[in-house]
Amino acid sequence: MANTQAVIIYLIIKYLTLQNNPFKPSVKNISPYIDLVFCIIVLPMMMLIFPIERWMHNFPWYVIAMVVWLYGLYFTNRLVTVPSLFKGRRSATAGVIGIAVSLLVTYGLSRVMLYTPKLNIHDVGIARVFPYMQPYQQAVWSLFMIVEAFSFAVGLLTQTNILRAYRRRVEAERDHAVIEIYRAQIKPHFMFNTLNSLYGLFLTGNERALESLEKFISMMRYVHTTSTRNFVPLCDEADYIRRFVDLQSLRLTDKTTVDLHIDIADGRVMVPPMLLVTFVENCFKHGVSPVEHSTIRISLRESNGVMTFNTSNRIFPVRRIGEHMGIENCRKRLELLYPGRHDLAINCDETNFYVELSINLE
Repeated sequence: MANTQAVIIYLIIKYLTLQNNPFKPSVKNISPYIDLVFCIIVLPMMMLIFPIERWMHNFPWYVIAMVVWLYGLYFTNRLVTVPSLFKGRRSATAGVIGIAVSLLVTYGLSRVMLYTPKLNIHDVGIARVFPYMQPYQQAVWSLFMIVEAFSFAVGLLTQTNILRAYRRRVEAERDHAVIEIYRAQIKPHFMFNTLNSLYGLFLTGNERALESLEKFISMMRYVHTTSTRNFVPLCDEADYIRRFVDLQSLRLTDKTTVDLHIDIADGRVMVPPMLLVTFVENCFKHGVSPVEHSTIRISLRESNGVMTFNTSNRIFPVRRIGEHMGIENCRKRLELLYPGRHDLAINCDETNFYVELSINLE
């Protein structure tokens, strides 16, 4: 019996080693540890309820066959039968057939007649209900039910974890694809509006048109270098906003005042590229008039991993192509990238438009 237990322990250790192989995809769960506890502690203790030692002395081949069958049944259910129930109709049918086969094998094992003791009328319990079922047959069926219950419970737990991990991976891939779509939409949207501003400067013969073109080229270089990156340092995004404001300010008259304030404690914190500039662009698109005074206020602060961003501008009746697309895309990107970690408030009254954004970057 000791040799049999040693072999079983060795096989379990090999199984756990395979489960934690770093070169194979793994699911973080406690199933292998439950296997270890069940196979080394629970099942042997259940066996000790029956006179296994006496049976081992009289019928060693039968005890060894029963133990091997129970452990084999446990791992067959865990690794084959239960997973097959989650893989479609054909595999589920194979799993049901596997359960039926296990019942037949157990029935055959319990029908082996080792001896035929006389029935005692004072017997109680299962012997009274099934008078022809001997103690070793009771042991086979009792241990079979214990193994079936544990193996299916642990198997279902494992499959639930696998399905949960798969669902998280699919959702992450879907969210990444959606974010890429929003980013792809923002780039041409930004370029359209910026080129429109440059066109106005060249059309009017503004002496700062070439300077504006140089700033635009520098900004396009930043857009190109960050196009394949999901996050960039906040200091880089802040520099981009400064250049954008400088570019837009070149075409403004003395009727418009721009108040830009940036205060970043740790510029190494990461943010999505081209996220904040959409709100800045909106200020220049709707808050500038050649005949009325207006003020554009932009504030970017970061402290202790929390970034706050605020803008305010006058509202002038200007209608342009895709004017709501940029802000809506930013709102959706924030929902995907920072669920439960951001607060975006967009308000407007009769004359002014306000944006308040707070993100926990840690």
